[in-house]
Amino acid sequence: MVASGMYPGALRQTDRLRLRIVLHGAVQGVGFRPFVYRLASELGLAGTVSNSSAGLAIEVEGPPGQLELFRARLQAERPPAALVLTQEENWLAAAGYRRFRILPSDTAAGKTAAILPDLATCSECLAELANPCDRRYGYPFTNCTRCGPRYSIILDIPYDRPRTTMRNFTMCEDCQREYTDPSDRRFHAQPNACPRCGPRLSAPVTEAARELAAGRIVALKGIGGFQLLVDARNQAAVLRLRRLKHRQEKPFALMMPSLEMVRRFCEVSEAEAELLCSPAAPIVLLRPTGLAGIAPAVAASSPYLGVMLPYSPLHHLLMREFPYPIVATSGNMSEEPIAIDNEEARHRLAGVADFFLMHDRPIARPCDDSVTRVVRGRPSLLRRARGYAPLPVEIDRELPPVLAVGGHLKNTVAIAIGRQVILSQHVGDLDTLEARRAFERVVADLCRLYAFDPRLAVCDLHPDYASTQWARASGLPVYAVQHHQAHVAACAAENGVHEPYLGVAWDGAGYGSDKAVWGGEFFLVEGGRFHRVAHLRPFRLPGGDAAVREGWRCAAALRYDTFGGSAVEDPILRRMLERGVNTPWTTSVGRLFDAVAAMLGVARENRFEGQAAMLLERTIGDIKTEEAYPLTAGDWRPLVVALEHDLRRGVAAAEMAARFHNALAAWIVEVAKQAGVRDVCLS
Repeated sequence: MVASGMYPGALRQTDRLRLRIVLHGAVQGVGFRPFVYRLASELGLAGTVSNSSAGLAIEVEGPPGQLELFRARLQAERPPAALVLTQEENWLAAAGYRRFRILPSDTAAGKTAAILPDLATCSECLAELANPCDRRYGYPFTNCTRCGPRYSIILDIPYDRPRTTMRNFTMCEDCQREYTDPSDRRFHAQPNACPRCGPRLSAPVTEAARELAAGRIVALKGIGGFQLLVDARNQAAVLRLRRLKHRQEKPFALMMPSLEMVRRFCEVSEAEAELLCSPAAPIVLLRPTGLAGIAPAVAASSPYLGVMLPYSPLHHLLMREFPYPIVATSGNMSEEPIAIDNEEARHRLAGVADFFLMHDRPIARPCDDSVTRVVRGRPSLLRRARGYAPLPVEIDRELPPVLAVGGHLKNTVAIAIGRQVILSQHVGDLDTLEARRAFERVVADLCRLYAFDPRLAVCDLHPDYASTQWARASGLPVYAVQHHQAHVAACAAENGVHEPYLGVAWDGAGYGSDKAVWGGEFFLVEGGRFHRVAHLRPFRLPGGDAAVREGWRCAAALRYDTFGGSAVEDPILRRMLERGVNTPWTTSVGRLFDAVAAMLGVARENRFEGQAAMLLERTIGDIKTEEAYPLTAGDWRPLVVALEHDLRRGVAAAEMAARFHNALAAWIVEVAKQAGVRDVCLS
């Protein structure tokens, strides 16, 4: 690559040059080729542009000054949905191009082009959707190069219509004209369609709206799979959905028709509004305003409401017919994969949904809604799926062809291609046979899409994880990574943090290198090594897995170690602790949350993962305090003493919950100062 304005010596005196540019990243399916065509034509340049399996290849030929202008405007004006990871440039002698052409896609190169995620409906398509004079008025599958399905319909790369699930929909004359016109925003929009030639619904949207108004459950086939919908104002309907879906208390996500309505029910910052309205259109965790109108059963355990805006034309049409908040949760039974096929959904959701709103566009792979929150003005991904997957994470060095198979809970898989780590969509927990089969399909699908031949499988150190067992049975060489070190390394890679840094990994449980249950870990990372420099003081889990569900058991263990056996009322638990029977040791901060929640009377048990911690955070409310319980060097015993003292004094639970959270923050600051490094990764 030659820097701007620096042409090879033999070319400097010529009045006509050729500039070859290859863009790597998510550059297909975003209108990049028509943009390049229009830009080159405007500047009077000849040449070609084409998609390839590696990205986008451009050759432009003309006067050096015009080429420099093309180069600058390519950077400044490129399509907003494009993600350019690397750009290669070469100045060459003129080849004699006479005009600018868009060439057919080149499939010969290695498959490294990033696949674009599914994108929320753009403003131009929304305007057409609402315009009675437009031929796509009310059409639930309208899209263009700026929006619409991508990852959920692609079958192979490069991204062309014959390699998508739209290949069986033959375009009508009008759609074909748009598709072949470089000046049209639907030029090479692969899902391009209209009511004459495109996908169709199984029933009118108005019928689904009537079902919702009547308090019934609607199964809607969305972009990346089915969703179960119900009127979020109707407590009885929400409770019925919980019962039928076997989802007792875990919060449901909401969809609201407009940002204005979101602002009525939630506090929305500028950054949160931007995230809600972004092309990814994820679920955003927001603080509720307290305004009545949302059924308490939607999110009784959480201090937040998870809210998203309509992101497909079908959702927009439904929200116009039913302009109220709706529950929009995954179309599955609890702990199962999301349904994507019509017959599959009818079979699996028959006992849940009262009405099915389906269509005939196949979904290539399931992709659930992403979940985010804004922390200190920056978006933080909690579940990476629709709108984000499978965008790569770019790192600073070449990697061997590695397949990483993820953990057992909240599973995601990844492959390494050069300097890119390509992450799959969220797979979920691998507790059920159906979930494990879905995991295997995701691994196979990701490797097939990129013609990826892994040389090494990386898995969690835990021998009983389903993903670990799959890796060891794969026939590949296997490298096992300690759970919390993987957390920290992933956080550093995603945020571009380089060694040395301090990594903080807190969760419910992870298999430690000493075979104990870790979960409150600090690592100083330098020289390619992880040094465990601090951790929570260990305590016992009476009953093993039962203590993971029942936080009162953890509370009993803390009291036993702090005050002795007399502090434990349950005689069976006391004997277990005295004898060390079925009481494994842990350093888990997650279990510390459970114990404190039980001691404060906030939650004795977890009906779903993290419930007690959510309730403990919710208990704080609007309390503002700098006071903190002592947690020096991760020793929780002084904290327990202070907490018991406050309980006897009748201190408000909100005040005690705030002091506990402050204690954890102070401990991080304490260890960070001792580590003496600038960067800290929290995972």
